[in-house]
Amino acid sequence: MAKTIKKETAAKKNDADAAPKKSFKITRQHKVVFGSLLVLFSISLLLAFISFYIYGQYDQSAISELNDRTVSVQNWLGKFGAYLADVFVYKGFGVGAFLFVRLFFLTGAYLVLDLSVKKLKNTWFWDLFAMVIISILFGFFAHFLPELGGIIGYEMNLFLQDYIGKSGTLLVLIFGLIIYLIFKIKISPDTIKALFEKTKKDLTEDLESIKTPSTQSTYNLEEFAVDEEFEDNQIIEEEEEDLELEKIVIKPASQFEINRDALKPTINSSSELILEPTIKPSVLEITPSILEIEPPIQHIEEEFIVEKVAEEDIIEENLASRLVADFGLFDPTLELSNFKFPTLDLLKEYTTGGITINQEELEENKNRIVETLRNYKIEIAQIKATVGPSVTLYEIVPEAGIRISKIKSLEDDIALSLSALGIRIIAPIPGKGTIGIEVPNKNPTMVSMKSVIGSAKFQEAEMELPIALGKTISNETFVVDLAKMPHLLMAGATGQGKSVGLNAVLTSLLYKKHPAEVKFVLVDPKKVELTLFNKIERHYLAKLPDTDEAIITDNNKVINTLNSLCIEMDDRYSLLKDAMVRNIKEYNEKFKSRKLNPENGHRFLPYIVLVVDEFADLIMTAGKEVETPIARLAQLARAIGIHLIIATQRPSVNVITGMIKANFPARIAFRVTSKIDSRTILDTSGADQLIGRGDLLYTNGNDIVRVQCAFVDTPEVEKITEFIGAQKAYASAYLLPEFVGGDESGIKLDIDVSERDSLFREAAEIIVTAQQGSASLLQRKLKLGYNRAGRLIDQLEAAGIVGAFEGSKARAVNLPDLSSLDDFLNNEQNNF
Repeated sequence: MAKTIKKETAAKKNDADAAPKKSFKITRQHKVVFGSLLVLFSISLLLAFISFYIYGQYDQSAISELNDRTVSVQNWLGKFGAYLADVFVYKGFGVGAFLFVRLFFLTGAYLVLDLSVKKLKNTWFWDLFAMVIISILFGFFAHFLPELGGIIGYEMNLFLQDYIGKSGTLLVLIFGLIIYLIFKIKISPDTIKALFEKTKKDLTEDLESIKTPSTQSTYNLEEFAVDEEFEDNQIIEEEEEDLELEKIVIKPASQFEINRDALKPTINSSSELILEPTIKPSVLEITPSILEIEPPIQHIEEEFIVEKVAEEDIIEENLASRLVADFGLFDPTLELSNFKFPTLDLLKEYTTGGITINQEELEENKNRIVETLRNYKIEIAQIKATVGPSVTLYEIVPEAGIRISKIKSLEDDIALSLSALGIRIIAPIPGKGTIGIEVPNKNPTMVSMKSVIGSAKFQEAEMELPIALGKTISNETFVVDLAKMPHLLMAGATGQGKSVGLNAVLTSLLYKKHPAEVKFVLVDPKKVELTLFNKIERHYLAKLPDTDEAIITDNNKVINTLNSLCIEMDDRYSLLKDAMVRNIKEYNEKFKSRKLNPENGHRFLPYIVLVVDEFADLIMTAGKEVETPIARLAQLARAIGIHLIIATQRPSVNVITGMIKANFPARIAFRVTSKIDSRTILDTSGADQLIGRGDLLYTNGNDIVRVQCAFVDTPEVEKITEFIGAQKAYASAYLLPEFVGGDESGIKLDIDVSERDSLFREAAEIIVTAQQGSASLLQRKLKLGYNRAGRLIDQLEAAGIVGAFEGSKARAVNLPDLSSLDDFLNNEQNNF
């Protein structure tokens, strides 16, 4: 822990100038300064208010000319005081404004003395209540002097008298005073009754004292005499204590008596009332056994030493709070504190001038829709058009009694009448009582990445992993949180915008997240789509140890990477368990607050985003070896910050299996060629009616939203990666846990030669001759069942004759011919 603190202190000294500012906190000094200011302000108000009632008539004419330096005022606080008095007293509450002096003074005093200001909440309420009542009261009884009630009191009187008259206004004032007396001053009928009874009792006592003056006067004289004779009384009392001790006759415990007359005080004065008893209870508990020892005073006292143990120091604040106070919150961005996020000028600005509304086209489409529906005897009560970047939504309200399914069945007829591609009918629109008809625009508008990234909705998004996909039909920027999805499945036909969509997702995260907060694992079987991101390898990418390239293009490395992510997932869950938190956000907040010790293995956990550009190719080549870790990550990894983005061209059921679909509620569908593919992705039709070129449907398990994906070109991505890659980076890419795969991870079976199958040598000869390690080959040649052929393949693998399992491919054969096989088996037999 000490090493970690030293390293952080050194890092803070090196980057002191560039360190981010701490969040503002209200300290004791701030409270004292602000409280003193309020106290002085209350005194200023008092001076201004008092002088207003003395010189107010003289200063009233100068209020409107305060900017003129030749004008003078008589207010004790000058022009500022005249202005304050005019606002608070004349135009405000009149005499009631003096309560502001009390409120500001108390508030300031509480801040200076570091008392809770919340205790003044009741005072503020009742003082303001009294202020209003006083203002109205003076305005009612002294309306000829507006300075007493102020303009507020005067106007409120006029308002009340207009509606309830003078009598009603007086009753309201009396009711307000009763409320104030009952709830603030706590005066109740019982209190008044007790007050009268007390007054009556006091009068009776006074009359009795007048009748018997001698007793009272004697008592008073004796009381004053005590002070004069205090020293003499004290001496007499000490002598009597000695005499009383001598007069006590100590008898056996059974006949123990005390001469009460001897204990009676001898001084008849009022000082007897405060004297302690002369015989303490401890003396009365003496037993005969103790009295036999003579003299009791001559006991030899044993040495008694009381050892005082030093009390342990009590730490009022825990270690985490003290570390935060000394060093501040842990800053994961400290190592790259000078990192600059990409600027908006790196993105291209397309000169489209925004959405252009073609009124003629809208009218023409509207008329054709209405005419087509009327041909089928469907009347429309209302129609409204919403123009988007590439699609216009026509919302229609049919007449009563029209079946929605009837309009839905006219999809092709409406498309024919409009001569448009990709008519999509939403019947009904979720959350609205309308039916939507989406018609593509003849001149679609391109949605640039710059307009989406620069929008306030994206810049001010308080999300963990914000993604700006594009714009909706209503031309609003569509921003979603990848951390809430928690995984994203993208599918669509070739050339419909999947790769551009992936670039838009990655660009959004690069513009919003620091390299210390997010890492990417990029899988690109095409080898050309994601190569531009190689330039930010040491900033944002993650890879396996002893790997040259961070972007994975080899399918064998994909399997190792996915298994490595599973190990990382298990490690992170162990850290969350030790920290007693439920998700990565709580864990990182606890780590930033220095409540987790790095010496115990705790560390700041960045988000990891796995991006697979072509998932179908992985399934074809690796099969279950890829699907199993993908499904495991999709089920468990969202709580520890590992999120998956999978794209595929072929959304068939053998690629997007039920296991994957169940764990990918967030899906994006670009244009596909058939309704079957649309149902495979979205579980509903609609993706087959898109117009392409970035037109997509997004769903997260509920409503489907049509979005025009933002266009980000290759040169734009290149500029962004060059801008980031030119800055100071980490020493290497983020290293994932090492995973030992291939031959080392294979199951070693039947190492003992004596336990091998009787057909082992014959099977080895068949495999070496055919140069193809396949269980089905042994089944055909040796006429075996699948189980025995599989065991033979496992034994051949354990012996080293064939290689490891490679998915759908046949196993590699390590021996070239039969002579090599003979030599291998003979050497093996000799070794055993």
